[in-house]
Amino acid sequence: MKKFKKGAASFYIVAISTLILVIIAASFAAVIISEMARTSNDDLAQSAYDSALAGVEDGKLAFYNYQNCLKNSADGCTEIINWFNKANDPKNTDDKCDMVAEILQRKIELDNGNKTGVLVQETEVGNSLQQAYTCVIVRTTLNDYMATLTSNDSSRVIRANFDKISASEVKSIRVSWQSDKEDATVENSNFDGDGIFGTKSPVPPVISVGLVQTAKTFNLSDFDMTVGDTTDRGTLYLVPVEEDSNTTDNRARDIAMNGSEGKYLGAWNGAYNYIAKTGFLKSNDKTLTNLPYAVYCANGNEFACSATMELPDPVGGDRNDDTFMVVVSMPYAGSSTDVKLEFCTTSTCFVGDDVTSTESTAVSISNTQVSIDSTGRANDLYRRVEVRLDAADNASPYPTYAIQLLGSGDSSLINKNISPITECNFGLGQGEDCE
Repeated sequence: MKKFKKGAASFYIVAISTLILVIIAASFAAVIISEMARTSNDDLAQSAYDSALAGVEDGKLAFYNYQNCLKNSADGCTEIINWFNKANDPKNTDDKCDMVAEILQRKIELDNGNKTGVLVQETEVGNSLQQAYTCVIVRTTLNDYMATLTSNDSSRVIRANFDKISASEVKSIRVSWQSDKEDATVENSNFDGDGIFGTKSPVPPVISVGLVQTAKTFNLSDFDMTVGDTTDRGTLYLVPVEEDSNTTDNRARDIAMNGSEGKYLGAWNGAYNYIAKTGFLKSNDKTLTNLPYAVYCANGNEFACSATMELPDPVGGDRNDDTFMVVVSMPYAGSSTDVKLEFCTTSTCFVGDDVTSTESTAVSISNTQVSIDSTGRANDLYRRVEVRLDAADNASPYPTYAIQLLGSGDSSLINKNISPITECNFGLGQGEDCE
């Protein structure tokens, strides 16, 4: 009996140990299988993304062919132009996914009569993932201009071409920045304590919006003066501040910088984040101080910050389509930001009387930017990307900064002395009722 008990105890020990080893081995197997599946999914996702990027590259080629057709008619140009006309028409419900494949005469693969896209790897050797792009749509008529400003690429010079209207019909522009896809960490400007920057560069960053325009005929001296309610250039500086409950109040605001006498103008003059055309006019008036405008910003929208600026007419007549440009810059080194620019045919850019509306009366711009919407596939996993490309080189020789000199010859000095502004009615705007 004692020998039997000893044998039974050994049996139980061996059985339990074996069970533990089986559980451990099964756990390792489950982890290995899970990691293999995750690796496979990662490979598929990356391969689908690469396929979408291949569609983007073919989209560039299709746009290049379209540009050539606009300049010089050739065989096949009628079909290419028709494809782009369909893609740019929001009312056209035809299937546009094959436009790039048809323009470049790529082979569209079929599976039991169903289109499976253009294979990225055209040979069958090692093409186990069946990488292909399934839908690429290229549009050249858009409702806005979008870009990303960085410390290394801090400026964009935009010369917009308008669809069905002339530049003289544009009455205002709306600029929006700090998109909801960016870092949500907010370090608003601390005016009372440390000025614009505080201990860190502000997030959202300070941006500037410059205006360059002329009439049909103009003199270079027109750029250096404001004549009545007309001007050929101007620059507004927009400083983000935290939104509060009085955003539509046009009462005087006193936002001091470092406790000094310097002031910031409120961009809420009678409306939400709206600057009348006197802003651009007075920014080019050498007898006045060009003060920055404070813009209320708040998370929760597509862009945290948005401001509308009414445009003055150029000196000497209607605005020239070929010389109308807007310069959007991030003047201080800091974090990057996405920027959207819209052109509107009304002075306020708002829909109706709703000054807080996120909608606008923006008009279409054509051949200024190109939107390529590409969907890629690897086996049965899909990835979609959309990119914006400038239709032309926007690296215009436009100065980022300027200084003012007093005197002449050896007595020239940089003007660093600015008369203090002791009181200012910001409801009226700078230069009016300001001492």
